[in-house]
Amino acid sequence: MANIGQEERSGGHDRALPQRFLDLMTTGWRTEEADLTPVPQVKHLARRRDLLSAAFPGDTLVIPTGTIHSRTFGSPYPFRAGSDFLWLTGDQEPDSVLVMNPTTGGHDAVLYTRPRSNAESGAQYLDRMDGEIWVGRRNSPEEKTTILAIDTRPLHELPAVLSAVASSDRLRVLRGYDGGLDRGMLPVTPENIGRDAMLASVLSELRMEKDEWELAQIQDAVDATVRGFEDVARRLRPDASTSERYVEGVFSWRARVDGNALGYSSVVAGGPRSTILHWARNDGSVKPGQILLMDMGVENNNCYTADVTRVLPVSGTFSPAQRDVYDIVYASRNAGLAALAPGAAFAEIHDICMRVLAEGLSSLGLLKGSVEEAMDPSSLAYRRWSLHGFGHMLGLDVHDCGHARPEAYGSGVLRENHVLTMEPGLYLQPHDELVPEELRGIGVRIEDDVLVTTHGHRLLTEALPTESHEVEAWLAAQREAGPREPGIDDIRPAVHRGPTGK
Repeated sequence: MANIGQEERSGGHDRALPQRFLDLMTTGWRTEEADLTPVPQVKHLARRRDLLSAAFPGDTLVIPTGTIHSRTFGSPYPFRAGSDFLWLTGDQEPDSVLVMNPTTGGHDAVLYTRPRSNAESGAQYLDRMDGEIWVGRRNSPEEKTTILAIDTRPLHELPAVLSAVASSDRLRVLRGYDGGLDRGMLPVTPENIGRDAMLASVLSELRMEKDEWELAQIQDAVDATVRGFEDVARRLRPDASTSERYVEGVFSWRARVDGNALGYSSVVAGGPRSTILHWARNDGSVKPGQILLMDMGVENNNCYTADVTRVLPVSGTFSPAQRDVYDIVYASRNAGLAALAPGAAFAEIHDICMRVLAEGLSSLGLLKGSVEEAMDPSSLAYRRWSLHGFGHMLGLDVHDCGHARPEAYGSGVLRENHVLTMEPGLYLQPHDELVPEELRGIGVRIEDDVLVTTHGHRLLTEALPTESHEVEAWLAAQREAGPREPGIDDIRPAVHRGPTGK
């Protein structure tokens, strides 16, 4: 007879269940088979852990992935594995923790993960947040050992492991993902803040140079994003208003069909909202005669994302004022790309892009003094109309590798197999009285995804045009082609390791 008490994760509105039903639910379940094919990046996972091991000889490293959060009872937010954890293990399920134990030759890596929720425990049908009848089958630790090629053990063994190292001054924990670790078993203290921050920094720096599998994933995400922009262009009427919500929905459909999800909250900004750098409410209208700024990216099934911005003239042709601003940003983008190569400093590329923007602002009559005065560090007057930098790293996160130390990132240099964005922009606010009236409410950002190669760079987003007349021609061609309705063969299946392995 099952010994099942009141399930704390059931709802207050749920009725008590009779013992005969509880007994019935413990029997008659056959074992479900799983696909035990190793993940395609398996050889890279071991190499990445070796890199981390070499950075911290003799230290115990604890890297959690995080847990599910709920919007309300029984309604969890979609879970996304922690990027550092995912890069090291390939595991996309919640609550797991990677522990790297020091050895004489490096580290032994052990993944602690939730076991299957078996029928005898009652959890598979009583726990609507975790039970497999509610949320689907997951792989057992034994199955993950095969799939991920890493020693995997049940999560309930983890507390004993952590208690043995909790007081060590050779312990490093990746913080901010698991409150149970940060506030409970391995609390943050003044003594460990620096050690733990270094672990986060080194992980970011190791992830900056992408391997060939990662590059293929980013290109996959970019290709899906290009199709999403095409979907929008084919539905954007030149003679009728639409809504930003509609545009967002069209792209979101592509993100879900060809990938895992959106890589970040889409920016869909019609007309004057194009000047709001991170507009994400997307609840305005898009009208003929306006420009439409779209900053959108698909996260693919292995959690790598694209990050692309294009500006379209809704009626099909840029107005003279819109084209003037657009062409300045385009020139800045081209100047930055020309300098992008291994050994080029981030700061140098930033200055190149910003100088072109400042020269353009001067030509529009916005700068009161010289370009040199506007660029002077004690002034930076040009930044009134361009608040952000030229770009950022890209990969598992839209702003990838953000914990890297300044000397390795913003104050450092580019290296081969870095992937980053190139995204200069100008934003002439509609309420800015320093801007001529005909230019107010025009915001332009052109954002491409770029791979640093041995001798220069490769544009991953080259399928989407950027020069103003090419954008107009591309928009016209997409409209002529018309919306494409998906058939069953157009839907690209996600990688799913469920009961059937399909």
